[in-house]
Amino acid sequence: MTTTPLAELTTMQVGGSPDRLITATTGDELLAAARGAFASDEPWFVLGGGSNLVASDEGFEGTVIRVATRGVEVLSQDAQRVRLRVAAGEPWDALVAFAVEHGWSGIEALSGIPGSTGAAPVQNIGAYGQEVASSLVGVDFLDADTGEFVRVPAANLSLGYRTSVFKASTHDPAASGVPARSGVIVAVELELGDTSGESAPVAYAQLAAALGVELGARVPLADARRRVLELRASKGMVLDPADRDTYSSGSFFTNPIVPPSALEGVPADAPRWQTAPEAADVAVPLGSPPAPPPAYEPADVKLSAAWLIERAGIARGFHLPGSGAAISSKHTLAITNRGGATAADVAELARYVQSRVAAEFGVVLRPEPILLGVSL
Repeated sequence: MTTTPLAELTTMQVGGSPDRLITATTGDELLAAARGAFASDEPWFVLGGGSNLVASDEGFEGTVIRVATRGVEVLSQDAQRVRLRVAAGEPWDALVAFAVEHGWSGIEALSGIPGSTGAAPVQNIGAYGQEVASSLVGVDFLDADTGEFVRVPAANLSLGYRTSVFKASTHDPAASGVPARSGVIVAVELELGDTSGESAPVAYAQLAAALGVELGARVPLADARRRVLELRASKGMVLDPADRDTYSSGSFFTNPIVPPSALEGVPADAPRWQTAPEAADVAVPLGSPPAPPPAYEPADVKLSAAWLIERAGIARGFHLPGSGAAISSKHTLAITNRGGATAADVAELARYVQSRVAAEFGVVLRPEPILLGVSL
């Protein structure tokens, strides 16, 4: 049986066909597909929007469950807050647009991030000073190990910098020590602010500058969303069929968080931040006033992966001879499919970037996307 190649279902546009592909458009279909896959002896994989995945050219020997459910339900609302239950397959940016349209704040800085809502907690998506962890109440989850359909509170998801209990595995060093939880997210519950059309306080300097306001200011939600989309588009991070830079999995490498012992080979002028408390992707410049205990060891420092890549001699647009994969012409953190790239091309370029940064600075860059049958 021939199934749709994963290249047609992912934004990187690489990957062969799975043995079986099941597309679930309702909650019941999703539960039935998942239970059937769990009961078999073959591998299975859950696919959302395909924006954070690099799949092997050989395809997948097992069942891919494609989550295409839809729906946004208002569970409760008062003068300050609104609580939503969102189907896992609902496109994330459509949800953000819906929230902005209704005057609900808390996820507007996450505008333009591709993929599905169910995948947002897996990655603990974050951008421009916001993380989904800040609005997440919990998830409805079908547990592959127990077979139970349960509600898991956000506090039990081990949410960290681009990781969670769902992503924890040997390929995700950021989740070291976190027990992996295998299964399918069916729905996501979020709590947003009912702020009469004003954003949450702007928490990212680049966004504040684009809006012409000070950090901590509130702006109309529509203005915040528009500026975020403009910033993301300038970096090739908003999907556009006419722009090959957007044929990617977003940022390919996470910003490394390292102990002081790893800084010996890093120049003094390299951007670095003390890791912030509770929200690991919100950096606090060294020398700032004392803060509460951070989420990581106090001495750990976050470095800029983009800075390391550029200073290692890898410029925007760089590609290896004969390869269809290239560094984005707008953003050194993204590896793009310039046309005809294979997963092997992407992996080869990623390994080259890793080797150059490690040789130059002694820092190991870790991949951000899920690698399905692909090794670095």
